Amino acid sequence: MSQLRLLPSWLGTQALRLLAPHGVQRFSWCSRSSGPPASFASSRVGGGSSYMEEMYFAWLENPQSVHKSWDNFFRKASEEASYSLAQPRPLSVVSESRPAVPSRTKTSKLVEDHLAVQSLIRAYQIRGHHVAQLDPLGILDADLDSFVPSDLITTIDKLAFYDLREADLDKEFQLPTTTFIGGSENTLSLREIIRRLESTYCQHIGLEFMFINDVEQCQWIRQKFETPGVMQFSSEEKRTLLARLVRSMRFEDFLARKWSSEKRFGLEGCEVMIPALKTIIDKSSEMGIENVILGMPHRGRLNVLANVIRKDLEQIFCQFDPKLEAADEGSGDVKYHLGMYHERINRVTNRNITLSLVANPSHLEAVDPVVQGKTKAEQFYRGDAQGKKVMSILVHGDAAFAGQGVVYETFHLSDLPSYTTNGTVHVVVNNQIGFTTDPRMARSSPYPTDVARVVNAPIFHVNADDPEAVIYVCSVAAEWRNTFNKDVVVDLVCYRRRGHNEMDEPMFTQPLMYKQIHRQEEIAKYDRICEEAYGRSKDKKILHIKHWLDSPWPGFFNMDGEPKSMTCPATGVPEDTLTHIGEVASSVPLEDFKIHMGLSRILRGRADMTRKRTVDWALAEYMAFGSLLKEGIHVRLSGQDVERGTFSHRHHVLHDQEVDRRTCVPMNHLWPDQAPYTVCNSSLSEYGVLGFELGYAMASPNALVLWEAQFGDFHNTAQCIIDQFISTGQAKWVRHNGIVLLLPHGMEGMGPEHSSARPERFLQMSNDDSDAYPAFTQDFEVRQLYDCNWIVVNCSTPASYFHVLRRQILLPFRKPLIIFTPKSLLRHPEAKSSFDQMVSGTSFQRVIPEDGPAAQAPGQVRRLIFCTGKVYYDLVKERSSQGLDEHVAITRLEQISPFPFDLIKREAEKYPGVELVWCQEEHKNMGYYDYISPRFMTILGRARPIWYVGRDPAAAPATGNRNTHLVSLKKFLDTAFNLQAFEGKTF
Repeated sequence: MSQLRLLPSWLGTQALRLLAPHGVQRFSWCSRSSGPPASFASSRVGGGSSYMEEMYFAWLENPQSVHKSWDNFFRKASEEASYSLAQPRPLSVVSESRPAVPSRTKTSKLVEDHLAVQSLIRAYQIRGHHVAQLDPLGILDADLDSFVPSDLITTIDKLAFYDLREADLDKEFQLPTTTFIGGSENTLSLREIIRRLESTYCQHIGLEFMFINDVEQCQWIRQKFETPGVMQFSSEEKRTLLARLVRSMRFEDFLARKWSSEKRFGLEGCEVMIPALKTIIDKSSEMGIENVILGMPHRGRLNVLANVIRKDLEQIFCQFDPKLEAADEGSGDVKYHLGMYHERINRVTNRNITLSLVANPSHLEAVDPVVQGKTKAEQFYRGDAQGKKVMSILVHGDAAFAGQGVVYETFHLSDLPSYTTNGTVHVVVNNQIGFTTDPRMARSSPYPTDVARVVNAPIFHVNADDPEAVIYVCSVAAEWRNTFNKDVVVDLVCYRRRGHNEMDEPMFTQPLMYKQIHRQEEIAKYDRICEEAYGRSKDKKILHIKHWLDSPWPGFFNMDGEPKSMTCPATGVPEDTLTHIGEVASSVPLEDFKIHMGLSRILRGRADMTRKRTVDWALAEYMAFGSLLKEGIHVRLSGQDVERGTFSHRHHVLHDQEVDRRTCVPMNHLWPDQAPYTVCNSSLSEYGVLGFELGYAMASPNALVLWEAQFGDFHNTAQCIIDQFISTGQAKWVRHNGIVLLLPHGMEGMGPEHSSARPERFLQMSNDDSDAYPAFTQDFEVRQLYDCNWIVVNCSTPASYFHVLRRQILLPFRKPLIIFTPKSLLRHPEAKSSFDQMVSGTSFQRVIPEDGPAAQAPGQVRRLIFCTGKVYYDLVKERSSQGLDEHVAITRLEQISPFPFDLIKREAEKYPGVELVWCQEEHKNMGYYDYISPRFMTILGRARPIWYVGRDPAAAPATGNRNTHLVSLKKFLDTAFNLQAFEGKTF
């Protein structure tokens, strides 16, 4: 045995030879034997030879201290060491890329070959998916020669890469603990090892998981796929699979025959997705999941609605009738964008399951964060902190999965506190056509891999032409998600039987592919169930989109889906409530909690304001949130740096200055039985995070969900969510949503990217009619809010902000609320409100009229200035400096849209014959003027003008030069109070 101590002298060299082709780094290592120093290898995945050497020396000291497989290995080597260590042997045949090793002993060959086999096994685990038979059409193989990794044994001659020969194929080798291909056997012949590796990694399933940095998780996947005989199905399971596959295929065939010229974005070529999704749901239900939320693009949606969510077939078929009338308000949407909600019994597990498919537009991946937000909300309301009851499934297209950045943004939320949904099953429908003429681009691995590796999610590629492989992979994927609470990607490599839609001709760009596809098509038989449903669908003449609602709110509306009333109670609260909130907001509820000295001053300031019965912006927000929490309303505030506030004004999370990571949220210590308050800093994402919060707000009407942009113009990168979901969501999908957007806005010399929240964009998308003179009924204010698509406000006082937040919840319906929030006003000495403006009986003022000397003597007023937001304070200061308090009145619009026609009319009539001016700090082609001007004209009967005062039109929203900013400010303020500025002008 002592002769075996010479083994380390060549172990290092051997490891270097095996690992060098994979780009590992080298370093010098001094042998612990009497031999010379050896050059050794350090791999990023851990040097295999270094580990073997440690095992060897431990075995020399005590054979029982190592795993039995190592004991067997070293015993075999020791049996031959006494007579073979010094025996030379001929040079081996090796590949050109590997240096030949001089003559070696029989024992060294034995150990070397075992090392080689271990490397071979690892090569298949890492790169086997590159040669997996994933193409259901079999047309890509000829193009893949250059993609075959050199360390996979695809032909006999490749044995030389490992310095092995054909004669070695029938030799027995010890299996390492990092593989399960042996089952109950510890040794296998090399021939059988390669066969089993090929069977596992190179057939219809391709696995990418070895980048995962958790050994337990890698072992779990290896065991699920490598263990012999794991993919066995009972007769009942096969019958279930067949029945589901038949339903999926016949559904598509039925639609194709009945409506051959209609766009429907069918699932042909990937009908196996239906049993795949149902398997994920079955397995998840078996493991305790009660609620599954799905998001998907339009391709295959009708099939999913019919065969997964179990939407009535006649409800689907009737939408193909061009004479179908819509009964709901709004514009509606095409049938392959609609969602659905359904509670039923899962037939496989006999357990209750709730399924919802979220409605979404053609922006394919925009629904991803929406689904995650809705899932998070459902988990929150169920107390499901670990995601054991609620989960999400996202279906993606292959090109969109890699091509749209919101996918990455959504993946990045997966491990972020207050955003994680504890794992999602991602199903990529890889239809191979895309918009490319190169069939190699259709291979699956480059697409899902780059995205999934962001969060160490394994990727299971599977040939959709092998239903049993698909079902097994989906079952494992569901089990992975519910075991490790981590994301997993299932890549279904299939073909698209038709083009982008049913009207396209794919032969234009993919002739060879579609010749092969056409040869595989079969003519399906009529399906009795579909025919009967088709007959019933002809009786339906009216479409109710509300029947397709993906997020119902039981009890919130009446039975017809209408608000229970058209009134809104006063939004003020009792003074003792305000005082109590102010006291908690200015304290630290936890004992022995040391806060920052600067924060102590802020808390003392809050206490002082509370004693004086006043509030600034931050305290008004605190009181709005706190009062809602008392009433059982969950409040969630999310965004970049919202815990402290971008402008360091909020400080809702206190940090102990002496204990690392110890925090306190005083808002959660207001009342014994209050609703919870969630405030959470997001990742630096707008698109993904705003979508997430939208989905969160979708789950329940009894929550105030707010997203704050770091600066208002940062919402630019979330424009897709704003355009497709927030502005139009109710019109398309009859979906109410009360999400609040807080967008810091104001021209303060901070440059073009930190000034404007682009109010003109939101106002342009508002649906109220500028030319329609409304009837001022008793319920006009609430009715106007109900009819609008969203509410846009720019509050000038903390009290207005307080009231509009509370009104958002007290309304009998839900509308998105856009608030242009201040920056400098957060600390402006004049921007404060009294408790008197917030106590019981008070409400949000859509318009704040002039209340100074000008209002006392309207007859002396020569000019009435209308404005909104921060510019009011600039105007008041300038008016005072020019001594025009009695001659110029200033009225503020707190609510801009829907436009307060009634109150503006009242203000204009109060000052008959005076000049009317609209003043804004934004450039003329931006801001509010283009929105308010035609509405003023409607009120005034176009009899007199409303003059514009503000900055001139410009391309950029603000200057980057401080002096230029101040000059332009002085210029328009001078014009605002120049009472001769518009003399002689006509309109």
